[in-house]
Amino acid sequence: MVTQVQKLTVPIVARPAPIDLVDTQVHVVNADNLDEFIQQLKDEKGDVAFVALSIDTYENLALNIAELRRYILQQKDIIVYYEEAVAPGDKNGQN
Repeated sequence: MVTQVQKLTVPIVARPAPIDLVDTQVHVVNADNLDEFIQQLKDEKGDVAFVALSIDTYENLALNIAELRRYILQQKDIIVYYEEAVAPGDKNGQN
């Protein structure tokens, strides 16, 4: 009996389109510049609305974004590993 090794051919799907982030602005507002900021916002945007974050919450948001980045980069590394594993030939370019 002869054992034959067959390599499975797995199609590699296209990568997703790169992300297209939109511009965001963060304003630091405190008691000293609150009135000026509100007037400037009214002049530039019309309506005034606030979304407030404490310093701790802002730091947590930054940590969460860093964690998402780490996860995405690790997922990308795993995808590249499997793409290379199923690619025809070996690392020396031989089939």
